Amino acid sequence: MVDRARLRQHAVEVLTVIAVAACYYATARLGLLQQLVRGQVTPLWPPTGIAVAALLVFGVRIWPGIALGALAANITIGPSLVPVLIIAAGNTVAPVCSYLLLRRAGFRDGLDRLRDALALVFLGALAGMLISATVGTGALVVSGALPAEEFWPTWSVWWTGDAMGVMVVTPFLLVVRNARLPYGISPARWAEAVALGACTLGITLLATDTSASLLFLVSPFLVWAAFRFERAGAAACALAVSTLAILAAGRMTGPFAHHSLLTNMITLQAFNGTTALTALLLAAVVTERSRTYREIKRLCTQLSEKVTRQDL
Repeated sequence: MVDRARLRQHAVEVLTVIAVAACYYATARLGLLQQLVRGQVTPLWPPTGIAVAALLVFGVRIWPGIALGALAANITIGPSLVPVLIIAAGNTVAPVCSYLLLRRAGFRDGLDRLRDALALVFLGALAGMLISATVGTGALVVSGALPAEEFWPTWSVWWTGDAMGVMVVTPFLLVVRNARLPYGISPARWAEAVALGACTLGITLLATDTSASLLFLVSPFLVWAAFRFERAGAAACALAVSTLAILAAGRMTGPFAHHSLLTNMITLQAFNGTTALTALLLAAVVTERSRTYREIKRLCTQLSEKVTRQDL
């Protein structure tokens, strides 16, 4: 019985590793549809978000799945075996380091505290993804697949893409994992959610389709999402807004037209970083406030019951 239970546990772990590798590879193919440099550097790399989320959920033992997915995604686009192995190693080490940094900072998967949102953005995304961008771009330059003068523009796109994957994909996956079926939701609440989604998409499409600087118009809808729908609304809206902005940057349209690649990546990083920070931080603050209110209400109820019993 013990051996059978152990075999079952090993089988589950192997299947989990394979599932993570498959998800990594599938989302990598989607991310490569927006490649900007050498067919393999993209402003949105969803696999990093999946990798960090998988590590947070299953632990560091899931790293072989990340390595297999990264190797499968990169081996089809080259340039040659040795650089591919180095790039895959960088793509594996970066999310593992992000995971270790987050755990060191006391990160909680529920994203229900302000410190969790700050840690995910600054430690998980911006700091951890420096590794994959530096290793990957360096491997391309050393192998001769990329001119040395293209290092920094390519590095900026690589870092932006990996960081955006963590900023917008990881929170969404963590929220979906902790989500419960919305029983007892009023029709008015559903109508508000639909209105929020439609308005957010409409304003973002408008802001990313015109050359005028209208990206700031998205902010009120992120505030709306965070205050009214907390983490679920904030994560979904941030993912939608960031994805549309990245698509516009990839097409070099709207506010991203007539600028260099490096300038567009700086603009995109600033906008998506602000979007993620606004949504996640506000949602965390609102969640903390709601939790504090419920705790105070519970204590008041207990105190009232004790006073009533004493009077009797």
